Amino acid sequence: MFYVYVLKSEKDGNLYTGSTNDLKRRMAEHNNGEVESTRHRRPLVLAYYEAYQDESDARSREARLKNSGNAMGQLKRRIKNCIK
Repeated sequence: MFYVYVLKSEKDGNLYTGSTNDLKRRMAEHNNGEVESTRHRRPLVLAYYEAYQDESDARSREARLKNSGNAMGQLKRRIKNCIK
């Protein structure tokens, strides 16, 4: 399985979107400071994820969320109670 995930920084409230084939490992990497883009935003919590069978589908969804304000806006509205 491949995952698209949204993390929320408990430090500053910002969101980070990524994809992986091992969600537990990737979460540990983020919270251990091994990921440059989130190192200074720790601690991070998993706010949302989607599972895909195909890596290209997951990467495509990640790109849409990162590059389309509309896609991320729709997702934020859908999960608003989870990311407060």
